[in-house]
Amino acid sequence: MRIGVVGTGGLGGYFGGRLARAGADVHFVARGAHLAALRSDGLRVRSVRGDFELPVNATDDPAEIGACDVVLVCVKSFDTEAAAASLPPLLHDRTGVLTLQNGVDNEEKLAAAIGEERVLGGAAYILASISEPGVIRDAGGPASIIFGELDGSRSERAERLLGWFDRAEIPARLESDIRAHLWDKFAFICALAGMTAGSRRPIGDIRARPESWAMFRRVVEEVVALAEAEGVHLADDTVDRHCGFAEQLEPGGTSSLYHDVVHGKRLELEALHGFVVRRARRHSLAVPACEAVYALLEPSAEGDG
Repeated sequence: MRIGVVGTGGLGGYFGGRLARAGADVHFVARGAHLAALRSDGLRVRSVRGDFELPVNATDDPAEIGACDVVLVCVKSFDTEAAAASLPPLLHDRTGVLTLQNGVDNEEKLAAAIGEERVLGGAAYILASISEPGVIRDAGGPASIIFGELDGSRSERAERLLGWFDRAEIPARLESDIRAHLWDKFAFICALAGMTAGSRRPIGDIRARPESWAMFRRVVEEVVALAEAEGVHLADDTVDRHCGFAEQLEPGGTSSLYHDVVHGKRLELEALHGFVVRRARRHSLAVPACEAVYALLEPSAEGDG
């Protein structure tokens, strides 16, 4: 299988690296110092699951890669439109484009650019980031993927990709109702990202303080309520399950939003809490915890420039 990875950050680097290590024909799109390091030193993954290194095919020009069977879109949500515009050279008639981004509206943006029939939705569960150019740090989480066609079908391309995830020892599941799973992850990410980035503290510190831990739970509750208002019913145990999962995370665990805010980088705030606040207003739904997170982080949203 020929796979293109658009956005070689924590997600794209880790999952693309494991697929390449398993023998897939993987091509990475990256830029700047990260691209230069990938070309000169290869991809280096420092992982709680075991380190690995390998030479990789990397470029900043998708036209150099050509048509792929699957494209993994792993860019930050604020770069979705730009990524979509770069996709045509990577596509053939049956190419599947799987987004593993944060947020619940990236699929709509990609579909508007390349056609809904090409797009698959996906949710990745891992705490990974670029620690230095060419180096991906995997700090934990299950390192799993849930994905599926937007129309609920079990397509040949999705089945093939599932087989490659298995070869790469990436726990993966093909789901018929991927929209519900995207909202399920969204509820957790808004809580973990919002509370760690807003406080500039890891999850262990959030859990240790009753007021902070209660707010973590309220964020999950608000996003679950918004999903219901949007016509997506999540399981009755969603709030308890996400809080239980957060209790099992390493005390030093944070989030990509935390990583970006402490390093002065641009934030995915509009795709997370900004989206919740805007959509909640459409439904006259109160989301005070998410509004508080948004208000705290909005001054930092553009980074330090």
